[in-house]
Amino acid sequence: MHGHETDIVSLDAPDAPYLSEFPVAVHALGPRFLKYGYSSRFVPWLQENAKHYDVVVVNGLWEYQSFAVWRALHGTATPYVVFSHGMLDPWFKKTYPLKHLKKLLYWPWAEYRVLRDAAAVLFTCEEERVLARQSFRHYVCREIVVNFGTASPTVDRQSGVGEFYARYPELRNKRVAIFLGRIHEKKGCDLLIEAFARVLAGDTDWHLLICGPDQTGLKAKLERLAEDLNISDRVTWTGMIGGDLKWGALRASEIFVLPSHQENFGIVVAEALACGVPALISNKVNIWHEVQRDGAGIIGTMT
Repeated sequence: MHGHETDIVSLDAPDAPYLSEFPVAVHALGPRFLKYGYSSRFVPWLQENAKHYDVVVVNGLWEYQSFAVWRALHGTATPYVVFSHGMLDPWFKKTYPLKHLKKLLYWPWAEYRVLRDAAAVLFTCEEERVLARQSFRHYVCREIVVNFGTASPTVDRQSGVGEFYARYPELRNKRVAIFLGRIHEKKGCDLLIEAFARVLAGDTDWHLLICGPDQTGLKAKLERLAEDLNISDRVTWTGMIGGDLKWGALRASEIFVLPSHQENFGIVVAEALACGVPALISNKVNIWHEVQRDGAGIIGTMT
């Protein structure tokens, strides 16, 4: 892409179903073991093949892939960079103290070295970079904030909105507030439902559209909450949507809402803004400064 050749090293099993149709060369070195994702093949493969690459990009922390890259490449001529993807945010420290204790034990001999010896640690916005300094002592790395964003919508407005209304005709002529993302406790979906019921209980023109996969079984609890608040008939759950239907859903909405407790960037916020839809987000979505500065939405304070 853009004149560069890219390979992916995965710790999935070589017979993983997606591999046959994946558009980029994938070297599957699994199967991986335990939740940690250990694979004995990874380090030897990287030591043998690193000379073929100008740089290695590590996606994520706290699993074997980051430590394995450090083992294979530190002190060699092949640099590596690390995308932290919000995994150094202090929210996790406060919310999951037992997991953080395990990370404290792992930090000195693994991730501390991974970050210290990386050619760069990449952050998607300034707020993410600043927050990353608060979770662990002896934090040393070369920080770089890189450009991040989204492509323009892939379908024209009329076609996208038409496809959306064809799928959800009951929402035509409604004023739609849309949530788009994983249904997960950190996304604040419960806060969204409670706020919708409190603020818009008497305005039946408004409808809440919740789009995204239920990865943890939280949806049933949220549905009960909506029922208890007498707004269940004003909430539509679509499951995961993508492509033209996603762009149509955004463009058919009057406002995009993301009351997250933690969000290192929030690519969906950029997608909403690309559609001209204002964003109502919490100050825990790390691009809130940029949204506020550009007058592109409303920021809610979350402590």
